[in-house]
Amino acid sequence: MKILVVTGASGGHIFPAIGFLEALRDDYQDIETLLVVPKRSLKFNIPSAGFRVATISTRTVRLSLSLKNIIALLHFIQGSVESLRIFLAFKPDSVVGFGGLDSIPLVLLAWMLRVRTLIHEQNCLPGRANRFLLWFCDRMAISFVETQEFLKGHKHKIVVTGNPIRRSLKRIDRLKALHFFGLEGDRFTVLVMGGSHGSHRINTCFLEAVSGLEDGLALQVVHIAGDEDYPLLESGYRKLNLPVKLFRFLKEVQYAYSLADLVICRAGGTAIAELAYFKIPAVIIPYPFAYRHQSYNARVFQEKGCALLVRDEELKAQNLRRTLQECLSAPEKLAKMRQGYQDIPEYRSADLLAELAVTLI
Repeated sequence: MKILVVTGASGGHIFPAIGFLEALRDDYQDIETLLVVPKRSLKFNIPSAGFRVATISTRTVRLSLSLKNIIALLHFIQGSVESLRIFLAFKPDSVVGFGGLDSIPLVLLAWMLRVRTLIHEQNCLPGRANRFLLWFCDRMAISFVETQEFLKGHKHKIVVTGNPIRRSLKRIDRLKALHFFGLEGDRFTVLVMGGSHGSHRINTCFLEAVSGLEDGLALQVVHIAGDEDYPLLESGYRKLNLPVKLFRFLKEVQYAYSLADLVICRAGGTAIAELAYFKIPAVIIPYPFAYRHQSYNARVFQEKGCALLVRDEELKAQNLRRTLQECLSAPEKLAKMRQGYQDIPEYRSADLLAELAVTLI
């Protein structure tokens, strides 16, 4: 039995696919898999996850007339031809897509050749690629119960599974997490991250916010900055009397989640799923260029009381500083936010999705 998995280029597409593939590997050893990703996504070091990987040449195509977009369209056509070659060589029994424009050619090929198809949506508001592919797929797995409201004409295809997270993301004993980072046990720990590429706005705003805090506050920081802002933050933090562990990318992010008292982050589907698993109070700032998707994700958490929602244009250092001070001085507020996670359904997402994919064949 063969299952071909195809994803978009972002970590929000790739990491759930890896969680799904890990579940297949653990529970169905007789299944052969192939993960197909855009070439531009290889920065995530996917081969190190131990899966067979093929690449296609697709790029993001936007609805505008420009030389850059024409080149991107040509790459998409090239990627579609490559997708056909990969499909014919692998001969899958089913195709599982994790969203993004890059997944369209392989899912459509499967539909045309009568191969079973499953797509997965990580966000509360479905993306355009998955909305289109829903007309052709056999099943669509969704991460939020609320997503059903956007897909009323296709309810017979919809299955709620939640969003798979990687097997490595397990809760770590707090003492082990402290030892991993070399941090102190009696300090309030803030985890700052801005998605798979980092966020310049969150990075610089947070640095300015903590720069204005009075000395003596029992605060420490784990900051996943991305590549571009790392030198800037390294220089800025060096001037502060504050325990900080700064990373470009943190593969062992489960240690940070297990230690964090508060997370400051974007609202991508993967970040939201990981917050829900670790049940951490959060300040969520939806990415403005994916605002509709991320704002719907964040709103679910805001309504349950487990996160504060801040629009990107409203993110100010003084406001963030005030929030940090309030969290430090009012632990009961954080306790109440943690309780809000009781109202968010828990799923064995990767196992459920693997079971669904296998039963389709």
